[in-house]
Amino acid sequence: MSFELVDLPALSRFTVDRRESLRGDAERIAQLWPKARVVTVDAHGRTLVADQASRLVDRPATDFGDGPPDTAVLLGEQDGVAYWAVPLTEDETDVAVPGGRAWFRPELTDEPQWLDLRACGAMLDDTGAGLFTSAVALFHWHRSARFCAACGGTTESIKSGWARVCEQCGREEYPRTDAAVICLVHDGADQVLLARGEGWPEGRYSVLAGFVEAGESLEACVAREIEEEVGVEVSGIRYLGSQPWPFPRSLMVGFEAVGDPTVPLRLAEGEIAQARWVSRSDVRRALAEPGSVPDLLLAPGASIAYRMIQSWAAVD
Repeated sequence: MSFELVDLPALSRFTVDRRESLRGDAERIAQLWPKARVVTVDAHGRTLVADQASRLVDRPATDFGDGPPDTAVLLGEQDGVAYWAVPLTEDETDVAVPGGRAWFRPELTDEPQWLDLRACGAMLDDTGAGLFTSAVALFHWHRSARFCAACGGTTESIKSGWARVCEQCGREEYPRTDAAVICLVHDGADQVLLARGEGWPEGRYSVLAGFVEAGESLEACVAREIEEEVGVEVSGIRYLGSQPWPFPRSLMVGFEAVGDPTVPLRLAEGEIAQARWVSRSDVRRALAEPGSVPDLLLAPGASIAYRMIQSWAAVD
């Protein structure tokens, strides 16, 4: 029994105009700067959010000078307002990072708080989700692209943060995205295959995923990864949707597939700690009330995995 995603994955939402032409238009950027808004992202990938973690706290661009700082990145334009992001240095970051932040669920308060994208991505409004996702992706890339891959020279940011150029050889570098597949395997009826990765908290389960290899199609990657990770051969591989996952630069391409629950599971050593078939009724209970099903905590809401599990569970 196939299914469709009930809604866009949380980090696939965006509302701003991301057209490339604006990034190199110095005159237009200068015109927009006085009314522009700036989101700051600290050294731990967090930004300040308010209104029960649903809205990014931005600042007037003029707080940062008469024009964009060298480290700023242009996120887009909406209703005549340009949105930028500026990274904070380690010295400007003074709020402790919660332990296990990949699974951290924030305590909702009326006071603004510093949260990372995993924690607040699902709660942000559409505009905020798109802005924060783009900012995190770009800043991850800038930190890893400070030196030229061709000659080793120092690079500098150009095109409003959407490219870097080598000061020595002139080579331009652009942000890269790593393709990864993520697949919800079910039995065609009322069971889904969930797994816990090595190093994950006890009881935390999600669907299976892996990176696409050179020369490999997405569908071939789905079949290979599932067989490698849990020893199950799948059929009926079908595309569901996609979502950026900027940790540091993945694009998660979602699929469903059908597997046989009678086949003994063979777990990949060092990758998969546990795997099991779970009934639709238990998944529904775990979604409705986290912790109500023993040893079954599901993927966080910011991930496409959550949307896939939620959508499969909703099938009558």
